[in-house]
Formats: sequence, C-alpha cells, structure tokens
Amino acid sequence: MSAAATAVWGRAEQQDYRSRVRGTLLGLAIGDALGAPVAALDLDAIREAYGAAGLTDLGTAHGRRGTVTGATQLTLFTVDGLIRAQVRRDVGVWHPPTDLHRAYRRWAATQRDWGPDERRPDLGWLAREEWLYARRDPARSLIVGFGDETMGTLDAPKNPDEKGCEAMIRSAPFGLLVGWEPHLVVQLAVECGAQTHGHPEGHLAAGAFAVLVHGLARGTGPDTAVQEALEAIEPWEGHEPVAEALQQAVDAVRGGAPGPERVEELLGAGEATGVLGAALYCALVGEDIRHGLTLAVNHGGDSVGAGALTGALLGALHGETALPPAWLAALEGRPTVLVLADDFAMEMTQAPSLHGPAASSPEWLARYPRE
Repeated sequence: MSAAATAVWGRAEQQDYRSRVRGTLLGLAIGDALGAPVAALDLDAIREAYGAAGLTDLGTAHGRRGTVTGATQLTLFTVDGLIRAQVRRDVGVWHPPTDLHRAYRRWAATQRDWGPDERRPDLGWLAREEWLYARRDPARSLIVGFGDETMGTLDAPKNPDEKGCEAMIRSAPFGLLVGWEPHLVVQLAVECGAQTHGHPEGHLAAGAFAVLVHGLARGTGPDTAVQEALEAIEPWEGHEPVAEALQQAVDAVRGGAPGPERVEELLGAGEATGVLGAALYCALVGEDIRHGLTLAVNHGGDSVGAGALTGALLGALHGETALPPAWLAALEGRPTVLVLADDFAMEMTQAPSLHGPAASSPEWLARYPRE
C-alpha cells in the first residue's frame, strides 16, 4: 500500500481493518482447533463420540482443549513473512515470495528443533515463541517443500502432483493486503503456493481463497467477493476446477437445508478445490459464526481444513467481535495471534515501513529483522 493510500485512512477505517485482520487470523485458528479433535473421525464416529448434533464446542486434541494444528502455526509465519517483506522493501529489496519462503523455512525449523536457536539473529520474535515448536503432524508436502533452501516456483514447483489444501490455508493473510488489486493478491498466493503445492489445483485454489478473504476484509459482500475471485483466477491456465468448486458452493446454498451430507458432497475427495467449495458453502449458509464453523467440521472429510478456511472467511466478514468469546478464551496461542495481527495491521495502515521513524527503530528491526 502506498503512503498516499494510507494517508486517507481515518481512525474508524483503521479500527475496522484491525478487527478484520484479527477476525481472519483468530477465526482461522478457532476453526482449526474446532476441527482437530474430529480430524480422523467419520460422521458416525463423531456422532457416537459427541452426540447426534456432533461436535458443538471446542474439544480436546494434542493433550488439551483448544489446541491448533500446523495449519495455524504456518499461517502465522505467512504474516511474519509479509511484515518482513515490507521491512526489507525499505532498503530496496522487494521480492515477497522469497521473503515468504524464508518465513516458511523458519516454520520448518520449529518442526525439527526442540526450541528456538538463540544463535540465529534472523529469527525475530515469532520464531522465538516456544509454543510454536509443538509438532502437530505437518503434511509431508510441507516438510518436503521447505526442507531445503531451494524455493519452488511456477516454472519448477515443489511436489508437482500435490493438490492438498495446506497452501490454501496459509494464504489467508495475503487477502489482508487490502491495498493491493485482486490480480496481485492471486499472483502472490499462487507463487507462494507453488513452493509446496505444484499442481495447479493446489496453488490456484490458494489464489482464489486469498481473493475471497481480500474482498471480505475490504467490506464487500460475499457475492462480490466470489465474483472477484472468479475473475481473478480466470486468466490462469488450469483454473476451471477451482472456478467450478466456487460455483458449486454458491449453487448449493439454494439446494435446501444445510447439513453434513451436503458438505461431504462438496468436499469430494478432500483436495484443495473441494475443501475450498465446502468452506465457502459453510460460510455462506451459516446462521452465525458458531453454526458455520460446526457445520464445517462435522463430517467425514477434512475437518481441520474446512474449519480453518471457514473461520478465516467468517472472521474477515464479521471481524473479531463476532467470534465466540468462550472459544477465544480457550484458544491456544491467542496472545501471539493478537500481537502479530496488530503488528500487521499497523504495518499496513500506519506503515512504519514507509520511511517513517519507526522503520529503522531498533525495537521494530529486532522484532522483524531484515536478514
């Protein structure tokens, strides 16, 4: 975002934006945590364990209530990478995919190390948060994609057959770049998605999801956000399955009362396009955030993926204050998410990176080093 663009933001606009940034990241984490206890269960097993209505509250996973998975952990490093891309821009270095790859490599270190390596000056504050070093069964595509310094690109992607939803989930923060045009949001999400998900369905779904978040975070209605996503991915080769998933989700809204059978139908084989369609459907038909999220996780498919994506969409649409307070209170890592969200919102609206006095302050550079 340019200095001219940020200058026209009033206090109310800044507060609304911060609420949507917080809502997106917290909503994603809540959906992730809600889905984690039922991730390995089919619908019958969920009902046997939690009753006929299924899971309606945060359950226990990884030893405690409200824990998140690697989906949330990695998404936080997307935010960290975006802030540090802005910091590096101040010194004339501007290639966000590279900065994001560095951030994801810092996440990869949390999955193999016992704790932060204090000898590394490039860690910044996020990679020193010890709770992020809990290994939560990361997908093999992520470990392979970020396992060495070689960065996957669209010309030479990592995991060229990978169609999973992991790249899509971590792309939610790209949608919070509300000063960018949708085609640029798609470009960044797709390029970064190819670092682990080389199949077009994997990284183009990430681009479409980022544009959905982008529209909602700007205050547009869901119908407009969907149309923007369809238009933004249309020029990309291989976009048709992604566009079809979005359209099927919209059509399903008019197909009768929502239920797990409809969600499972949209999920299909559980690849990125199906999870995207199911999450969009749950966000559109949910009577409120609680209803939308419980619908997103009570089925025999990818409860974590659908829950996280639905939570991000609803959080971007409604903002932080609409999220269930009791779920927020129990959420693992909530203080970290809030600090990171506020740093990001400040960077985008008050712009310490735009050559103001905070741009080179020792405190800010210690939090977000240029290395």
